[in-house]
Amino acid sequence: MTEGIIEFADWEKVDLRVAEIKEIEEIPGSDKLYKLSVDIGTEIRTICAGIKPYYEKKQLKNKKIIVVVNLAPRKLLGITSQGMLLAASNADHTKVILLSPEKDIEAGSKVR
Repeated sequence: MTEGIIEFADWEKVDLRVAEIKEIEEIPGSDKLYKLSVDIGTEIRTICAGIKPYYEKKQLKNKKIIVVVNLAPRKLLGITSQGMLLAASNADHTKVILLSPEKDIEAGSKVR
């Protein structure tokens, strides 16, 4: 098998959902991370995201984004991150763009 190729069964394990950013907090000592509270339809989750150099807090409030909700939790600067948002970036990471639904849809909607 070619390196980096995954089986369809592996792809089916990834649970992507529409989430709405409810709160954005600074993380003391970090110039890259925000602590986000996101509504995934059934609950509010905490996600730490390295998007501070690319987005101001006011740009994120109530923004709908795409998140991986079944990723194992991970501690970042003492905060447990309960998912990962999806973003596109150019090769040198000077531009990072959050992925979001084209039209409005409720938080918790599955991405297929």
